Amino acid sequence: MKIIYEKQFRIALKNIVTYIAEDKVSASELFKKELKKKFELVIENPKMYRASVYHKSESYRDLVFMGYTAIYKIEDDRIKVMDIFKWVDR
Repeated sequence: MKIIYEKQFRIALKNIVTYIAEDKVSASELFKKELKKKFELVIENPKMYRASVYHKSESYRDLVFMGYTAIYKIEDDRIKVMDIFKWVDR
């Protein structure tokens, strides 16, 4: 199984990392590194995070990390990471 990072996710993550870096660059790098580790765990256990509260299908999951929610979709041979946002933004 592999992970595909959709364009919306990549753009949102870049904006989040840029925002965090305005205060502390090392914190932004750590955020990105730790989030990547979380998704590496998803490869081994795709259903380890809760069913999405934003989608009705069980194939959508919410990875909640440091006040942000990353939505991903479990497909046959891959994990598609769709979006990431601050929980208060939705």
